[in-house]
Amino acid sequence: MNPSVAVVILNWNGKAFLEQFLPGVLLSEYDNLQIIVGDNASTDDSIAFIESNFPTVKVLKNDSNYGFAGGYNKILERVDAEYFVLLNSDVEVTPDWIQPVIDLMQSDDNIAAAQPKIKWQLNKNQFEYAGAAGGFLDIYAYPFCRGRLFNVYEMDSGQYNTTEEIFWASGAAFFIKSKYWKETGGLDADLFAHMEEIDLCWRLKNLNYKVVYCPESEVYHVGGGTLQTENPFKTYLNFRNNLIIMQKNLPAGDAIFRIAIRMCIDFIAWWHFLLSGKPKFTMAVTKGHWHFIKDLTKTSRKRKQYQKPYAEHKGVYKNSVVWAFFIRKIKSFSNL
Repeated sequence: MNPSVAVVILNWNGKAFLEQFLPGVLLSEYDNLQIIVGDNASTDDSIAFIESNFPTVKVLKNDSNYGFAGGYNKILERVDAEYFVLLNSDVEVTPDWIQPVIDLMQSDDNIAAAQPKIKWQLNKNQFEYAGAAGGFLDIYAYPFCRGRLFNVYEMDSGQYNTTEEIFWASGAAFFIKSKYWKETGGLDADLFAHMEEIDLCWRLKNLNYKVVYCPESEVYHVGGGTLQTENPFKTYLNFRNNLIIMQKNLPAGDAIFRIAIRMCIDFIAWWHFLLSGKPKFTMAVTKGHWHFIKDLTKTSRKRKQYQKPYAEHKGVYKNSVVWAFFIRKIKSFSNL
């Protein structure tokens, strides 16, 4: 028998997405599977809708909205399975999306986490922002993907059809062995949302575990279902959280140097938002930096005794992706 898998969809007022995509999840071809919706104290009728229309789906409720990170932590405390799959509510799956990833992860005990190929639900030939063909970080810990650099999305012509060790797996469809989830303590709830999966993958890699991309599995993500891209709060979370995870996971000397450079790069973004007439986004960057600095002591307590040298990690681009994209005009991952 296959190892047990729990697909867990975190929901917050997401009835429309559940109505559209949950039936497809229930058609998943896997023989040792439970489908769970974890609810973050929704105020719509999504839970009543599930209970009326999908009685085989288990519903676990949180007493408040704990965000993506805290919400999943609280739900998964109550789930028993060998593998957890964190699946966004706005993801369309194919019937055979689970088996290839599990087979890959079963082949190597050191593989802790994985993701499928993630394409855009509105154009299924195009890679999607939140994962594409696997997540990477550049020399200053700026995240990007195979198949997506900034706002340029590649079409899928089979160029990324090889299994690869990556730096981070997307939270849109995130596979993890439950024993490693428990070993690392799951997601960092203080991050609330955005980059918490990168932080978890980084902690796994500091423990010498692997994160991989499985091209034999495909899913299709709508994207921006909870926080739209053009949202200052999302900008705030991205800028703040990126600095936090650098402080947590880089070796001490590396952290000081790379964070200093990264904050200078962020200042360029600050000016871009200001000159583009987006004062709310300018303030979001300022607020993100301020809250990072204010919480330096709190974040330092989360550092583990050992951080693996950054350049030794698989999935690190040894140059600046910002420089490559904006100055050298490189628009695709394969040309980096």
